[in-house]
Amino acid sequence: MTPADRTLELAASPHLKAPDSTPRIMWTVVATLIPVVVGAVWAFGPSAALVIGVAVAGAVGTERLLAGGPDPVRDGSAVITGLLLGLTLPAGVPLWMAALGGAVSIALGKWVFGGLGQNVFNPALVGRAFLQAAFPAAMTTWPLPTGAALPDGGSVAWAALRGPNLALPLMGGSVDAVTGATPLGLRKFEGVETPVADLFIGSIGGSVGETSALLILLGGGYLAFRGYLDWRIPVSVLLAVAVLSSALHALRPDTLPGAPFMLFSGGLMLGAVYMATDMVTSPVTRAGAWIYGAGIGALVVIIRYWGGLPEGVMYAILLMNAMVPFIDRATQPRVFGTSRRNRREREATT
Repeated sequence: MTPADRTLELAASPHLKAPDSTPRIMWTVVATLIPVVVGAVWAFGPSAALVIGVAVAGAVGTERLLAGGPDPVRDGSAVITGLLLGLTLPAGVPLWMAALGGAVSIALGKWVFGGLGQNVFNPALVGRAFLQAAFPAAMTTWPLPTGAALPDGGSVAWAALRGPNLALPLMGGSVDAVTGATPLGLRKFEGVETPVADLFIGSIGGSVGETSALLILLGGGYLAFRGYLDWRIPVSVLLAVAVLSSALHALRPDTLPGAPFMLFSGGLMLGAVYMATDMVTSPVTRAGAWIYGAGIGALVVIIRYWGGLPEGVMYAILLMNAMVPFIDRATQPRVFGTSRRNRREREATT
């Protein structure tokens, strides 16, 4: 052995580096959302493409403005925020509202906390909550999907705009669109339950991201297989909704819908798979993931059954985002070689 072979090389950790990086994870998530976007455009025509595209533009533009640097949007996080926001909006919303929502998502949902990895709440839902509070009428006007029957006996054409997409800021639009209630609204206020098959495939009214539970589940399954999301979170969300809604439905079957309708209606699938699993705003412990997901599911059922609005996914996720630091602290595993008493004493001194 030569002296060169016996040389000890010193370097900073980590010495083993995984092939995955933040940009790679983010752009993989974007790729899995492409089929969902295609399904939205198929269901709601060019309006869906315009709303999603402008929401992405608003998010990316604000990210570039606030982050600075040569290429602040390379990691793909702003693109994901814009896509998720766009998928939560009605297809007929004015485009300037979609752009404003994208800007608020990045500015108030992300950069006010310090940027990527430091935000407390899901940025896309922060933007959605702002739009819901500022423009409630526009955010609760739901155009009909392609092929839906019209009062004159015709059907909704794919190429038709679904509302005042091109309206000027703070001005009314000139496009009249035929609108209808969402499946959740029909069930809550009129007692009409949409067939589960329609909910699963996506031939329904609602936000553009409610187009197909099937496509969302396929994308989420791939991300879970790659380890890019914690499968415990969506499973616990859906399990909590199924168990709680089944129990309550058994008590009041005439007024409260059962588990199949609750699982596949509204934005539950999109929220459970793509929003609740945000790595930054979800727990890091396994036990915490189960508690967090179960809390979201329980809140969704409570808000849908007894709240003033038919949907509750957005509020459920935001409320549980606020609880994540406490959940992480309460579910920290015991350090190997120490007792639970040592852990409590250590926590009391910090």
